[in-house]
This record gives sequence, structure tokens and C-alpha cells, in this order.
Amino acid sequence: MSFDFLWLNNSPLSDQAELAEIGPPLIREVVPDIRLHLTDDSAEAAALIAGADAAYGVIGPDLLAAAPRLRWIQSPQAGPDPGYYHPDLVASEVVVTNMRGIYSDHISAHVMAWLLGFSRGLPTYHDRQRQKRWQTGAPTTFLPEATALIVGVGGIGAETARLCAAFGMRVLGVDARLREAPPGMAELAKPEDLDRLLPEADFVVLTVPETPATQGFFDASCFTLMKPGSFFINIGRGATVVLDDLNQALRQGGIAGAALDVFQIEPLPPEHPLWDAPGMLITPHVATAGPYLNQRRAQVITDNCVRFANGEPLNNVVDKANWF
Repeated sequence: MSFDFLWLNNSPLSDQAELAEIGPPLIREVVPDIRLHLTDDSAEAAALIAGADAAYGVIGPDLLAAAPRLRWIQSPQAGPDPGYYHPDLVASEVVVTNMRGIYSDHISAHVMAWLLGFSRGLPTYHDRQRQKRWQTGAPTTFLPEATALIVGVGGIGAETARLCAAFGMRVLGVDARLREAPPGMAELAKPEDLDRLLPEADFVVLTVPETPATQGFFDASCFTLMKPGSFFINIGRGATVVLDDLNQALRQGGIAGAALDVFQIEPLPPEHPLWDAPGMLITPHVATAGPYLNQRRAQVITDNCVRFANGEPLNNVVDKANWF
């Protein structure tokens, strides 16, 4: 089946221009009957979308209202800002797919860098290095006797579980959707079991997406349940963690350390207390960094174009009301 596909260059991706060079030629190669239109002009987009059956990009309320034929939207991101799923889009019959699954190796490597660093006392030694102090005695964690709890077991969580198990760790997981534990995970539980599992974990790794149910859900009540001397890692979405509660947990010694790549406020303001909180590691939303991301994005879009043309179920379909 031939169809009209509108590619909007209006994504917040920093490398959007490169993707626009890679994706369309690949789509035209595998779906030769496609009528593909590219634009970064809002007025042109408003005219073109009237005839579009499918689109890639950010489709706001005005564009959606002008798109009577639209049946599928490919999101540029795995977890776009909540405003992407505006009420009109959620209420519509338009299917949305996202980019989940393309970052698992990069992000899980970022998690393991933090986890291994914490287990060998590297943050403590780094502080002493800056002070030019030759001093031994940083706390360590013996990984074959440690437990990792992964909250949110999608592709990233599953790959992190595999890597943790390779270091001999006992791995637990909590997920609302998954029914079977991935390789390396000893137990997969539901969100209602989180309070039971938190006291068992030496490392808590949060990978959940931002949804109406997860905004601010990891708060003081969760940090209080964590094991003394344990570590907290968040590489999911910044809105899921209450930063003031994390800061308090670190400064009061409730947990030994934390590492975050995503934050409720981005960029994190220079005056924010987490910058110098004890045991805190910060990276500026870079856990996805690595090669081949645009090639992977292009492949996701292309595969779904083929499926759409053939009337087959699309990959990475989103529950629009829950944004993921």
C-alpha cells in the first residue's frame, strides 16, 4: 500500500539534521511507493499534513486538527516531554510509536560505570585526589554478595540486569508491564512490591519512564526504606525523583551515595544543593551518548513504514494516556 508520510524536522534532537539525511533515503529504498514529504517550515507542515497518513515529529494540537487522514505518528524520542501527548492526541485514534530500545547498551554501560565506581570507592578517592591526599580506606561493596534492584525493566533495565548478573550480583526487578524476568534477574515483582524489596538492595537503579503515575514517585518514603550504605542511580526520567528528598537522604546519611543523569530541573541550577551533596555523582543528561543512534532511529522509522504499508502491527506502540 502506498501512503503519504510527512517528516517534520521539528524535533528537539540535537542531531536532527543528520537523521534527516539518513532516514528518508532508507525509507524510499525499502518502501518505493511511499510519498514522503520533508519540511522544517511550520506553514508548509500545516498544508502538507492535511494529506498525510503518517508523520514523524512533534504534532501539536493545531497540526493534529488539520490532519483528517492521519493514522500513525512516530515520536522522535523514547520519552518525549509530557506535552507531546496533549489531550487531543490522547483522545484520538492516531497510533503513536516511540524510539524505545535503541539506547539500552549505551545507558546500561553508564549505569555500570557508576555502580562499579561506587563499589570500589572511586568517588571517595576522587575527592582525596582533588585534595592531594594519599589516603586509603574507602568503603567498598563486594558485588558477588550484593543485590541490585532495577525499577523499570524495559530494554535498559534488562541489559543492566544481565551486566549486573555477570558480576555475580543478585538482581531483583520491579515492573508494571513485564510478565517474565529477563536473563540474569532472580525475581521480577510488581510496583506494589517495591517497599518490600527496597530494604534488600545495595544498589537501586531507576529506569522508569515519566508517566502520570511516576511523576515524583521516588521520594522520602522510598529513600527511608533503602538499606543504610546503599546507592541510588537514576537514568530514567528526572521527574520521577524528588530532588529535595534525595538531597536530604544524602546529607543525613540515609544512603551512601547517588548518581543521576536526569533531573526534575534541567539544567540543574548552579546553586542547587545536590552539586556538593556527599556521595553525589552528576552527569548532564548524557547517558544515551554513543555511536549509531541516528542509524538506529532511522531503522525504527523505516521498519514501521514497512509495517504500515503492509498493514502489519507497528513496533513500539505507546499507551498514549500513560505516555509510554
